[in-house]
Amino acid sequence: MKDKVKKVVLAYSGGLDTSVILKWLQDTYGCEVVTFTADIGQGKELEAARKKARKLGVKEIFVDDLREEFVREFVFPMFRANAIYEGEYLLGTSIARPLIAKRQIEIARKTGADAVAHGATGKGNDQVRFELGYYALEPNIRVIAPWREWALGSREKLLEYAEKHGIPIEGRKKGGSPYSMDANLLHISYEGRLLEDPSREPEEDMWGWTVSPEKAPKRAEYAELEYQEGDIVSVNGKKLSPAKVLAELNRLGGKHGIGRLDLVENRYVGMKSRGCY
Repeated sequence: MKDKVKKVVLAYSGGLDTSVILKWLQDTYGCEVVTFTADIGQGKELEAARKKARKLGVKEIFVDDLREEFVREFVFPMFRANAIYEGEYLLGTSIARPLIAKRQIEIARKTGADAVAHGATGKGNDQVRFELGYYALEPNIRVIAPWREWALGSREKLLEYAEKHGIPIEGRKKGGSPYSMDANLLHISYEGRLLEDPSREPEEDMWGWTVSPEKAPKRAEYAELEYQEGDIVSVNGKKLSPAKVLAELNRLGGKHGIGRLDLVENRYVGMKSRGCY
């Protein structure tokens, strides 16, 4: 049993990593787990996350709709700043982390939790993004980062743990582990599996939001955008909220095979990583 923790708020997506983490926290720390799932436009993950949390005995489950705040307060200011990492990456994952961390700390205060936990690995950028946010808002909060503590050092071991404890996992491929995915209104990202080999082309059925250019319509479609103080406020003459603007542009772009990105990037911690967006 680890050092005593009374209650922990877990940033919970319902995917492989955080579903295993939920059970691991219960078993390792013997503490109550509160799950927090941010609705930032990932869609179908939400109800599955709620059901999985209930199945694992979670009593306090927060699923908060942060879509409008996400686009208005984070995505649009980033667009105005033309913030692009290494000239290519549009910061789809990273721009959501400060908002998730902020709400997680708010829930910790509300529920009387003495710790927060995240599913970021010890090799990537997300651990830095989450933890800087936590400590900026609550300097004395206890942070649990399972990937830096446990012996489950691979996705195969996570799958074994999930199977042993009856944790259902979506997206499993026969003969291999699922992609590591992150989705919000701005993007969906994929890592892992054959993407670990830079010479391999992504599987076509991996792409969830866009058709391939070969299957896109042959005729062009035009979109007229209206801006106000640097932000889009209408698409084709229809006034839309910030979140609905992004959803509509995703629909148009995806329909025409626009928006795919495959790159090897430099992580903050000094490693290189391939991701598809």
